Amino acid sequence: MENRYDPKQIERRWQEIWQNEKAFAAVNDYTKPKYYALVEFPYPSGQGLHVGHPRPYTALDIVARKRRMQGYNVLYPMGWDAFGLPTENYAIKNHVHPKIVTAKNVRRFKDQLQSLGYSFDWDREVNTTDPAYYRWTQWIFLKLFKAGLAYKAEMPINWCPSCKCGLANEEVVNGVCERCGTEVVRRVKSQWMLKITEYAEKLIDGLADVDYVEKIKTSQINWIGKSQGAEVDFRLVGHEEKLRVYTTRPDTLFGATYMVISPEHPYIEKFKDSIENYEALAAYREESAKKSEFERTELVKDKTGVEIKGLRAVNPVTGAEIPVWISDYVLMTYGTGAIMAVPAHDERDWDFAKKFGLPIVEVVSGGNVEEAAYTNTSSGILVNSGFLDGLEVADAKQAII
Repeated sequence: MENRYDPKQIERRWQEIWQNEKAFAAVNDYTKPKYYALVEFPYPSGQGLHVGHPRPYTALDIVARKRRMQGYNVLYPMGWDAFGLPTENYAIKNHVHPKIVTAKNVRRFKDQLQSLGYSFDWDREVNTTDPAYYRWTQWIFLKLFKAGLAYKAEMPINWCPSCKCGLANEEVVNGVCERCGTEVVRRVKSQWMLKITEYAEKLIDGLADVDYVEKIKTSQINWIGKSQGAEVDFRLVGHEEKLRVYTTRPDTLFGATYMVISPEHPYIEKFKDSIENYEALAAYREESAKKSEFERTELVKDKTGVEIKGLRAVNPVTGAEIPVWISDYVLMTYGTGAIMAVPAHDERDWDFAKKFGLPIVEVVSGGNVEEAAYTNTSSGILVNSGFLDGLEVADAKQAII
């Protein structure tokens, strides 16, 4: 008799047994230690699975199976993050109700996942388009809204003009939409935001209680993005309005020799009539809209920008008038969308200042700022800083606040 492995026959047979006997279902057994294995739910598109789906599912499936063998009561669920504008656009184009399209896509994804033999507990299947599910997400949103934690704001997003929807950064490949190939632009949209900043400290402290490797904890801390600083107002010459910046280093104010605002900053439109080179700013903004945030903030990229003719600011500690520029390395999604540039002690500002011939003033001693930005400034003595001269960095921060 031929002794060979026939996956179509053998795997299907055992998968049916597992399904019929609910081999991977979590049970109400409080005598066993509990283990919750959760992986990101996929968006069920019409194209079906791609290699990025089974990669994490396989890794966690190995862990889930091992834990069961060790006597744990394992909950390893699967579900569908099924709401999405691409489905709605497909439904409109093909005159099919999005509910029908979603159900069809879910069936395909589920068949494919089951054919791979994963040990998901299908009794716990979740679908975000199920009213029994999203009634609770709506309830949570209302709670957040009433607590002042949900608010509307205009923010730039990756926008596909063809799909007519926003895209995550990973959905933009080489500047185009990964689904349809259309060039992606940055567009300002009014959208709902959740005030996660209210919980920055709690989220960071909570990392001490989870069993993550250190590099993952570091990436989480960077994502949370907590920083301590101050907001500083720069008066605009000839205008009542002020240009507000957020800075973690108010002690370096004496070294601020120019300002940079994001191409999307509302002041460009607000002061349109008094800006002498508005057309150049608009053209630069249009080019910036084609770049992702990563491309715009990459350290090694060539710095670009346009000086705003007819708009100047006043350094609040020196009283000197300084130019205001727009550049794509400043983002509306960070701080106020405007920065005070201290080129002596910031690499991007230094590169920008060198390219456009802007002044560089050392305010923390220790480096040769004509050769490179001196960024090791967590400690040091203040120089060229008026009443802060001679103070240590920590003392200077307290004195200027």
